[in-house]
Amino acid sequence: MTDSLRTAHTYALTPATLDALRAMLEAAFDGDFGDEDWDHGLGGVHAYVEDERGIAAHGSVIMRRVVHAGRAYRVGYVEGVAVRADRRRQGLGGRVMAALEEVVDGAYAFGALSASDEGAELYRARGWQLWNGRVEAYGPGGVAHLPDEEDSTYLRPSAGRPLPAAEKGALLFDWRDGDVL
Repeated sequence: MTDSLRTAHTYALTPATLDALRAMLEAAFDGDFGDEDWDHGLGGVHAYVEDERGIAAHGSVIMRRVVHAGRAYRVGYVEGVAVRADRRRQGLGGRVMAALEEVVDGAYAFGALSASDEGAELYRARGWQLWNGRVEAYGPGGVAHLPDEEDSTYLRPSAGRPLPAAEKGALLFDWRDGDVL
């Protein structure tokens, strides 16, 4: 089985490739992947694996603004990581994450993501660290506390830079429609 790993910014992907990526994500998330989820992963760098059956794995990294202790950071936020059901547990998620982590290391202060229970093991094994502090977002009505995200938000140091310290304050993410994280 020959797999090829590709990386490309959203603007460089053809409509057919974007359609194939979205279809794989919808199937991998058992239909729990909507328009807002798709939109959240656009506008950044996609890493995806193709095999003879089509898209086998995908993830993207986009830029988000995060404020911590009075400082605004450009953060590489990982979105839409999934592997087609017949190709799970074959290392494809790790290959996609390695490509995305390279982007994070080269372009951002640190990486961030919100992990599902199923995905958390992959991220922890790759050095992502559970954020042990408060998570908030700038909302339409002001700052909103996101307690449900506090047990699923992971950070990754970028190129040896230090991570924010939870004891110095909350991570305050930019707002977006749908799932904020």
